[in-house]
Amino acid sequence: MGSAEAGKVYLVGAGPGDPDLLTLKAARLLADAGVVLHDDLVPQAILDMAGKQALIISVGKRCGRKKITQAAIHDLMIVSARRGLAVIRLKSGDPMIFGRAGEEIDALREAGVPFEVVPGVTAASAAAALLEASLTDRRVASRLIVLSGHRTVPQQDLWPGVLPADVTLAIYMPGQDLARVAASLLRSGLPATMPCVAVTDASRPEAAYSGSRLEQVADLPSSFAPTLLLVGHAFAAVLSKDVDDALHAVEGESENLHL
Repeated sequence: MGSAEAGKVYLVGAGPGDPDLLTLKAARLLADAGVVLHDDLVPQAILDMAGKQALIISVGKRCGRKKITQAAIHDLMIVSARRGLAVIRLKSGDPMIFGRAGEEIDALREAGVPFEVVPGVTAASAAAALLEASLTDRRVASRLIVLSGHRTVPQQDLWPGVLPADVTLAIYMPGQDLARVAASLLRSGLPATMPCVAVTDASRPEAAYSGSRLEQVADLPSSFAPTLLLVGHAFAAVLSKDVDDALHAVEGESENLHL
């Protein structure tokens, strides 16, 4: 396995947050980095894996609050590479899923700067592992659609047309207005009883989830933590488990009252 090349940019997936889910290649490149340009959601534990020689710069854009423009990120990558540094553009999850990798690749190609993409574990995979529910269960979910809840046109539906009944939706960045998300999915033909699970901080120690039917999604607790909304029949067992846990809690409280 070779080391990171000077004058080259690596678009690296940092995974969903757990340092143990970082790929071996990503860890090796971080150790060799000359400069690390990272997103806000990359945890400190992963940044600490960079070598002491690395200059670490946050270039995060989160919840509409921009510290830096996308054009400026392009310039940082290109200038750093031309100065002979090994540049790690470190992105949460996988670079190719809602990571603006396409724009950065175009900029690097236009500038004639060599680059390489290093995949990472995406949030939907980490959320499915947390829930112990397959994203593609052939009995009920034969297709997976990955969507962004962040729309350039707010009133635009998440899916322009009728969604199949055997679909699993992984909705990244669903936002705080889950009522809008639910209304959009109902217009696309999903039943009001469709199971939904909102997962926050997937793979991290503080990971949590809340489930409901689609018609009640707006009642789920909102969070400013990284959230993924999973929708589909594959999560019916998750809702059943929530109900069972609630019943056990009530039964326990009842027993305590009679003691």
